[in-house]
Amino acid sequence: MPRKVLGDDPFAATLPAKKPAKKPAEKPAKKPLGATTKKSAKKPLGAAQTAVAPPATVDAPPPPPPEPVAPAAPVEARPRLDEILGVLDGDASLRARVLEALGAAEPEPRPAPEAAEPEALAPTSEAADDGAMMASEFYRQHWGRIAMRDRSEATDDFGLDPAYEARWRPAWEFLYDRWWRVEVEGIHHIPSEGPAALVANHGGAVPFDGVMLSTAVRREHPAQRQLRWLAEDFVFHMPFAGAFVNRIGAVRACQENAERLIRQGNLVALFPEGVKGIGKLYKDRYKLQRFGRGGHIKLAIRTRSPIIPVTIVGNEDTHPMLAGSDRLAKLLGMPYVPITPTFPLLGPLGLLPLPAKWRIIFGEPIAVAHLPAEAADDELLVGRLNEKLRATIQDTLDRALRERVSVFKG
Repeated sequence: MPRKVLGDDPFAATLPAKKPAKKPAEKPAKKPLGATTKKSAKKPLGAAQTAVAPPATVDAPPPPPPEPVAPAAPVEARPRLDEILGVLDGDASLRARVLEALGAAEPEPRPAPEAAEPEALAPTSEAADDGAMMASEFYRQHWGRIAMRDRSEATDDFGLDPAYEARWRPAWEFLYDRWWRVEVEGIHHIPSEGPAALVANHGGAVPFDGVMLSTAVRREHPAQRQLRWLAEDFVFHMPFAGAFVNRIGAVRACQENAERLIRQGNLVALFPEGVKGIGKLYKDRYKLQRFGRGGHIKLAIRTRSPIIPVTIVGNEDTHPMLAGSDRLAKLLGMPYVPITPTFPLLGPLGLLPLPAKWRIIFGEPIAVAHLPAEAADDELLVGRLNEKLRATIQDTLDRALRERVSVFKG
């Protein structure tokens, strides 16, 4: 039955004269996009189908490619893209991922006005980076919980943690007042301000003389000054011990650290005997070992700091070292392992110090400020001052030992 169409027939130019359905050989394997079936071709055109594209024949050419988008839109959106990417200048990988997600290319830099250039470039990226870092969940949880855990904001360049050191003060006060009953003489020889090098004898298989010197200066000196002391290098390689002594005030022994401390105006305690002083047997107690090559003398001359001889009696009686185990020392990587009447017989309890009475004597300062800095290279002068200092401390030790009644009563 023929179709009735009002007006011009829009399908007249596209429909074939004969039905292509009777020729199965000419059927395409797949229907092209937009082709209609036989039933849809016979359906009259309704009101809702007016916007449907006309059906295409089998031999119809493919639709033409879409026209390129006018460049006006990206140009108008470029200032907005520049603003978004402005905060990502510090992170190239994140900037590339943002561009890839947006499907945009890297925008060309545009010259900014001269008046607005300092405000636009100087503070923007830095403030944005700081804000992003502070707001980061990683920064708050990881660094705040792990890296900054149990740390004081007032920690100095050498590792002293005032809050951590204050928590240990009751223990040092107990040892100072009750256990060793420390007596102090000549505290007035320490200056109220300015640097000074305190040179002392070293003793005790487990040395406590550094922390006791610091406690004595803080408590007995009118200015309540803080003392820093140099500790042996091997202590800082021991698990927990190195970090512990560093946080309570000890500094790794070397010329660079000592000079920096002195030039900052600190009181610095030096132990020229080193490991030989704390590793000697009980039969050799209070016999000073060699004072090295006079590094402490050279330090005082270069920094024009007074040298204060310090004599400590009682430190070598806290852990009487009867012998040493060289095999165990090599196994543990330590210079010595002490064998005392209580260690290793009692295990860790054997490391508790004996309640010997201590006596700390501060001698008269040895002035070197009148010497030029070049005098530190004079080996003869340095050796003579070094022997004078060693003889002064040894003479004070001998006198204090003669005046002592017993090890525990003083």
